[in-house]
Amino acid sequence: MTDSLENRYGDETLRVTARITGVVQGVGFRYWTARKADELMLRGTVRNNRDGSVQVVAEGSVAGTEALVSWLHSPRAPGRIENIEFEVSDATGEFDEFRIVG
Repeated sequence: MTDSLENRYGDETLRVTARITGVVQGVGFRYWTARKADELMLRGTVRNNRDGSVQVVAEGSVAGTEALVSWLHSPRAPGRIENIEFEVSDATGEFDEFRIVG
């Protein structure tokens, strides 16, 4: 990311929706993503998609969501990530916790 989320959004609560492609199914990706989201006090979901990608929806602080996106871009994320498409929007508050679904 060329411009940090914190610089753009201040201390708002955000939603980050990401579609991750590469070797991301069958490698513990959902489990470790959920653990990282818990560590960062984020709420949302992570799920496998039928096309082999993984979808992450995470809501929380700007610092937390930015840290999750940075982790996804790092070699510490499991599997072999080829591409991450993400969008940032206002949080909806619909989640109580971070869950693995589907």
